[in-house]
Amino acid sequence: MTTERIRVWDGFVRLFHWSLVAGIATAWLTADGPKLLHQGVGYAIAGLVALRVVWGLIGPRHARFADFIRGPRAVLAHLRDLRAGRGRRHLGHNPAGGAMILALLMTVAGTALTGWLQTTDAFWGSSTMEEVHEVLATLILVLASLHVAGVLVESLRHHENLVLSMLTGTKRPLSDRDRG
Repeated sequence: MTTERIRVWDGFVRLFHWSLVAGIATAWLTADGPKLLHQGVGYAIAGLVALRVVWGLIGPRHARFADFIRGPRAVLAHLRDLRAGRGRRHLGHNPAGGAMILALLMTVAGTALTGWLQTTDAFWGSSTMEEVHEVLATLILVLASLHVAGVLVESLRHHENLVLSMLTGTKRPLSDRDRG
């Protein structure tokens, strides 16, 4: 087993990831108040997502959306291979992981948007907007749970601590076996 490590996740991606985790946890814990903290965290989360979108276009290789966003066929093929026990290891996000990142970013952005809309004249006191906001916030937890489950499955399958990789930014290089 090699101990060689290569840089995969840059500092911004790692800081974004863990800041988003902390922000979402704080937003959940302050959903019923204090309102000012909840709103402030919501704005910070919206800013993080905006920065991540920019970084997804201009950042280093594995941060770029072009590196990990694949079409539905690729995602389904990866999930079929995973189920059959032949899913290959990826240095960056696998196709299902890329789809999850996209789903999480869109859901978090939608949650921030609906939260902000409730502060506008048009939607002040709107129970419909509040419900949409709460449904999206709950969906974040569902998606995050699936994301964590996927990380655990892939960590076990490939004997690689992916949580540690998101802390250090490094992973072991692909081997010939990984490339299929």
